[in-house]
Amino acid sequence: MRLPFEKLVPSRVRQGVKSQASVLSDNDRRLQGVCALPADKALAELGSSPAGLAPGQAAAARERWGFNALSRKEKKFFVFEILDRFKNPLAVQLLVIGIISLWIGDVRSAVVVGGMVFLSVVLSYVQETRSGKAVEELQKMVQANTLVLRGGKETEIPTVELAPGDVVVLHAGAIIPADLRLISAKDFFLSQSALTGESMPIEKAAEISGEPPASVIELPNACFQGSYVVSGSARGVAVNTGERTYLGSISARLAGEKTQTSFDRGIQDFTWLMIRFMVVMVSLVFLIVGLTKGDWLQALLFAMSVAVGLTPEMLPMILTVNLSKGALVMSKKKVIVKRLHSIQNFGAIDILCTDKTGTLTQDRIVLERFVDVANQHSDDVLRYAYMNSYYQTGLRNLLDRAILSHTDLDVERSCRKVDEIPFDFQRKRMSVIIEYEGSHVMITKGSVEDIYSACGSYQLDDEVLPLIDVIKRDLMEEYERLSRAGYRVLAVAYKEFPKDRTSFGAKDESDLVLLGYLAFFDPPKDSAARALAGLERMGVGIKILTGDNELVTQKICKDVGLGEGGVLTGAQLAAMNETEFAAAAGKARVFARLSPAQKEQVIAALQKAGHVVGFLGDGINDAPALNLADVGISVDTAVDVAKESADIILLDKDLVVLEEGIIEGRKVFGNITKYIKMGASSNFGNMFSVVGASYFLPFLPMLPIQILMNNLLYDISQTGIPTDKVDEEYLQKPKKWNIGNIKKFMLFVGPISSIFDYATFFLMLYVFGCAAFPASAGTPQAAYLEKLFHTGWFVESLLTQTFIVYIIRTKKIPFLQSTPSMGMVFATAMAVTVGVFLPHTHFAGKLGFVPLPGAYWLWIAGFLLAYAVLTHNVKTWFYRKFGDD
Repeated sequence: MRLPFEKLVPSRVRQGVKSQASVLSDNDRRLQGVCALPADKALAELGSSPAGLAPGQAAAARERWGFNALSRKEKKFFVFEILDRFKNPLAVQLLVIGIISLWIGDVRSAVVVGGMVFLSVVLSYVQETRSGKAVEELQKMVQANTLVLRGGKETEIPTVELAPGDVVVLHAGAIIPADLRLISAKDFFLSQSALTGESMPIEKAAEISGEPPASVIELPNACFQGSYVVSGSARGVAVNTGERTYLGSISARLAGEKTQTSFDRGIQDFTWLMIRFMVVMVSLVFLIVGLTKGDWLQALLFAMSVAVGLTPEMLPMILTVNLSKGALVMSKKKVIVKRLHSIQNFGAIDILCTDKTGTLTQDRIVLERFVDVANQHSDDVLRYAYMNSYYQTGLRNLLDRAILSHTDLDVERSCRKVDEIPFDFQRKRMSVIIEYEGSHVMITKGSVEDIYSACGSYQLDDEVLPLIDVIKRDLMEEYERLSRAGYRVLAVAYKEFPKDRTSFGAKDESDLVLLGYLAFFDPPKDSAARALAGLERMGVGIKILTGDNELVTQKICKDVGLGEGGVLTGAQLAAMNETEFAAAAGKARVFARLSPAQKEQVIAALQKAGHVVGFLGDGINDAPALNLADVGISVDTAVDVAKESADIILLDKDLVVLEEGIIEGRKVFGNITKYIKMGASSNFGNMFSVVGASYFLPFLPMLPIQILMNNLLYDISQTGIPTDKVDEEYLQKPKKWNIGNIKKFMLFVGPISSIFDYATFFLMLYVFGCAAFPASAGTPQAAYLEKLFHTGWFVESLLTQTFIVYIIRTKKIPFLQSTPSMGMVFATAMAVTVGVFLPHTHFAGKLGFVPLPGAYWLWIAGFLLAYAVLTHNVKTWFYRKFGDD
């Protein structure tokens, strides 16, 4: 199982943190020095104050220190970008062919090679740059923000604008935006797993430590960029930002490095498959031509030209344009892609795990009832709950907002806040302590079970009675009745303390007095049942993973059609062994009362069973599951740590939006697969044709320049693939990378083209008289016959491999049942038109072409028709036998 936050901070960075633990940089010493000062002097050292920086001071600090951004791969000037692309093996190969062509005086080949260089390098650069800029603009829509004090007022700013001296306000779920020195903290716990791999939260405090720790990462009053707040609240002053942070000093050396995804591995497998075929074929062709023709330089040029023809040089551009186009289309459907290569996995999802709030429900929580333990209306419960939500400084959730929007109480006049105990996912409750009517009162709000566990008595009217087990069971029935009706229920309790008591902690949450309940209602979305049915039709199974209780979960799920199979609780899962857990994870559809760790375990079990799992979450406790899932999905209203962990951000938390995004992911995968299947089958067929022709023909089957021109026109024809349509049937089930299926497709479909290549050889040799070449060797007639053969195979090869994309692009009958995009039709038509008319232009002589006889076109039309019919039938049989995955 991967460590949490692997996507946020790669493992190589965590390793770098550990290896650097004993090495102090100037920036580390600066942080260590500030942490050794009292809070007021630390602020003064940084030119700040408890009220934070003034706007002018922040601008000056940012001018001095730069923006708060980790090092990334620097953008280069156009010339350097182009030169950098010549490091590609294909570009080197093209340059070598061009240089050799010029050296032997073959300017024509050099010009064609120049065209191929332009297509594979310059055009690729233009397309990728345009796509990259568009994707960057989309990603700015979901950039992280940080809450700071500016002139004493809490202000939300883009994290990149944070400057040294800024006072940062931290609460549960917030990502630490820079290296900070804490100036105040309350029950403040951080997760540093992204930096150290340590899974347990670490408590931090504002006080100065005694002895300096062995490593700067262990400073108890410092927080480091890349960690996040698990619970509690704090304020810290930014000391180091950007590349000067502890994390930044390491990531600067790693900028530009990429973690390989399953998508990358699939493409890499295909690339190496093509390289292996190319090496075998080029070696054979070089030896055969050299031995049979006796001209080793010509053999080298021919073999290198064949190598270019066999290399899928358009693959990088096809990938980038497809992915970027998919990201742009998805953005119009309110889906923002943070990591381009996650699009393929998005389309491959076959199980989606999600919470119910906001996906199945309207995410419009309303406080409907506030009752005492006897289920009677109680203004005291509302007033106490209001004060709890009003005074807490942590992350206000939807329930807090519902309470505060229900009424407007002037609490400042009657009470004063003394302290608070922030919420955490172990206690599942939070408390505020206020001065009220001459004493200090702790008001605690949280899940019913966790409040019950801290209560020793209950209040009914004005009487406080002991909460014995029999009474507790009776009171639980009221709670269960509300839950079965679909209400989300919280409990409210209180405890009084002497006025001289001013400091409180979680241990004080004991012997509380249970006051009553708050009942919230979040009705199911009208679109939820329809969206779930749509996802099911697309082959995406839905599993609900929630921390809410099983009663309200069951009610909501039943309302949207997920009621079958019951609800499996976290307690039931905890009692299972590994085998039972795996079986339950696969079978159950609704899980309730899950801890964050159990959500991870369910996802891991599903992945182990071979599923591609998407996880939709927006809370602090969802971050580990977002990282573990094949595709982490969050929403733009999520806490920072959830958004940073996600691959995909939804601008609208709706399963309908998700369904549309999955469809786009499958379209992208479909178009990439078209190019890959085209390249694999075409190259495999060409191997048989070129090797055979090189052996039995007394001359080269095609000149090097003609092979290059053929490949150039073919590449042009493929530029329309990213715009192509995808059949509706193809989109109805998840698609995964399957290199084995591609190999089988190549083995069965590839040789078909060789059949018609050899038919063309026979046609040119015995119908149009090219077999007379040996008898007239060295004469103008022999030169004409050689050119006629070259021209005939050039045109047939171009037409068959260009038009066959219309057969391969669909499982249906092309054009009659499935129509391609106009962009694809235009690209192929342009390439074919140039290829057909080239032998009739004044360039023909320079390229070694001659006009073809009229009867040739009748034969080729028949070949094309037979080729299309045979390939379609083989393709249909193949998909029936092996499927299209």
